[in-house]
This record gives sequence, C-alpha cells and structure tokens, in this order.
Amino acid sequence: QVQLVQSGGGLVQAGGSLRLSCAASGNIFSADTAGWYRQALGQERALVALINPGGSTYYVNSVKGRFTISRDYIRNTLNLQMNNLKPEDTAIYYCAAGRGSEYWGQGTQVTVSS
Repeated sequence: QVQLVQSGGGLVQAGGSLRLSCAASGNIFSADTAGWYRQALGQERALVALINPGGSTYYVNSVKGRFTISRDYIRNTLNLQMNNLKPEDTAIYYCAAGRGSEYWGQGTQVTVSS
C-alpha cells in the first residue's frame, strides 16, 4: 500500500509563492501519471496539473505560467511550485498518483489573501 504525505501550503498574500510537496512511500512517480488537484469551498475537486512518467506536463489554463509540477526521483516526491498566487487559488490541494489516481495525499490548505 502506497502512502502519500503532503507538506507545504499555508497563508500567503496575493502575488506570493508557495511550494507543495508530496512524499511517497514507494517509487510510484516513475510508473504512472501523477498530479495535483484542488477543491475550493463549496466546489468539486478539480485538476490542477499532471506529469507523466516521461516528464510531459499538463496544466489547466488558470494556472499556466504560474504553477510548475515536478518530480524528484531520489526523494520520491511530487512537487508543485506556485508563483504569483491569486485569491482564487485558495483551496485544499491534493496530490494523487498511481493507476487511475488510486492513491491520494491527505490534503493541504492554501489560502491566498487579497
């Protein structure tokens, strides 16, 4: 059973930066596509970014040019660097990995104040 443990997040002013990390108990990020999702208050969970085993990335339009998804194979971590944050980025962020996103992190709050 793979476990994903998230770190990072917190409160930041608009225009600031935060970095989220997701540490896996196994070498899962090289086997399947992994990604970051977010759920704002009162909304459904939504995709933010994906990275496949080949390193190709995908971002939703609202975060393109501001967020960067990456993997660290040595540390078995999935990362999300978030720059130029906006109040609308406020949400609980989740990492997901494994076939069909079968494994999820515990979630971490990101709050961006205006």
